[in-house]
Amino acid sequence: MKYYCLGIKGTGMSTLAQILYDLGNEVSGYDDAKGYKFTQKGLEERNIPIYYDHDHQFPKDTIVTYSVALGVNHPELVRVRNMGLTIKKYNEIMGDVISEFKSIGVSGTHGKTTTSSLIKHILEENGGCNYFIGAGDGYASRDNDYFVVESDEFNRHFTAYHPTYAIITNIEREHMECYKDIDDIRNTFEIFANNTIKFIVANGDNQEVRKINYKTKVLFYGFGFNNDAVIKNMKLDEDASRFDLYINEELYGSFEVPLFGKHMVSDTVAAILMCRELGISKEAIYDALKTFKNAKRRFAISRIDETIIVDDYAHHPTEIKDTLEAVRQKFPDKRVVVVFKPNTYSRTIDFKNEFIDALNVADKAFLTEIDCNREKPEDYPGVTSQIIVDGLRNGDMISEETIDKLIPEFNSVIVFMSCAYVDGLINALAKLKENIKKEED
Repeated sequence: MKYYCLGIKGTGMSTLAQILYDLGNEVSGYDDAKGYKFTQKGLEERNIPIYYDHDHQFPKDTIVTYSVALGVNHPELVRVRNMGLTIKKYNEIMGDVISEFKSIGVSGTHGKTTTSSLIKHILEENGGCNYFIGAGDGYASRDNDYFVVESDEFNRHFTAYHPTYAIITNIEREHMECYKDIDDIRNTFEIFANNTIKFIVANGDNQEVRKINYKTKVLFYGFGFNNDAVIKNMKLDEDASRFDLYINEELYGSFEVPLFGKHMVSDTVAAILMCRELGISKEAIYDALKTFKNAKRRFAISRIDETIIVDDYAHHPTEIKDTLEAVRQKFPDKRVVVVFKPNTYSRTIDFKNEFIDALNVADKAFLTEIDCNREKPEDYPGVTSQIIVDGLRNGDMISEETIDKLIPEFNSVIVFMSCAYVDGLINALAKLKENIKKEED
């Protein structure tokens, strides 16, 4: 079959395009962004064409799918619609694809990418698997039995999936432009849960997860003693996180993982329990965890001379707070500075106070202007990053042009956070340091 993916450099669409190609389909795509994005690496490796104009033609049997970031009136979507091509939502196509395999749907407000990546890694070390992970990673082969799919609740996407197995890492208020309230969010997760065929692993410490009326067998995990699987004796060290896992009050095993923060331990346990259900031995899981490397832009550490850089996808207050606390675990003797790029106007105003509390975990917080491609600023009058900065204990605005505000922080850990791209900010910092070095020489 032939597929044309609009917004192909988006994380989800890039992943889908790679999977469709791997399964033997003819794939091409369009994107507004001509500059390089990390999500196009897999596309280039597969020689998937990316168009930036509105002149190319397609056979009538081409199926078009598009990113919601483009909007229904995007010129390229209007053009292919006028050409009479079939248009399908990308989550519907993804649902069709995973139905051909034994699928593991990983859902939750936070932790989807890390948990999916952990399961993928363990399965790859023990025979192989297909995977759809929202960090721009996708691969599929008809020779594999299992398909790990990150299952996003945005716009109720995951209700199109009917996974064989599922994980629910947590449920919180998020994407309030799509949902009425927390009850609406939970009810949508309940649809996903009850679409699951065989088995669910769910975070029993989360009140909203507990409220779901499960029709499928569920195993609850967490730190609370009322769970089926309980995390005990957790030790968060500078090199790794270590813990014991008890199942039905019996010690299942002691594990360590090169990840940082209590939230990462929770995600690791979800992955362990799922792989145990799939028949992977405790010893094989233990060995695989020790060699795990997280997905792109998940606590990615680099250095520019003496400055430690952390690049992370965190964009919700809970994620920001958890990540900053994990930075303190990894670098206990360092000053922590955060550079945060808010991604939507709706999330900025909905979680203003929560953002302030989370960013105050850092010693200093900088914010850029809001970077949003699916909302219009005129629809949110008065909503800017400044409304958060005004409430911070030690906050300021920043941009690529004013990156020199970070000069006093060169001996700190600087954490760049956003679900939007922060490469420009990191590159501006690197260029600043290079220019300073040249002047000193």
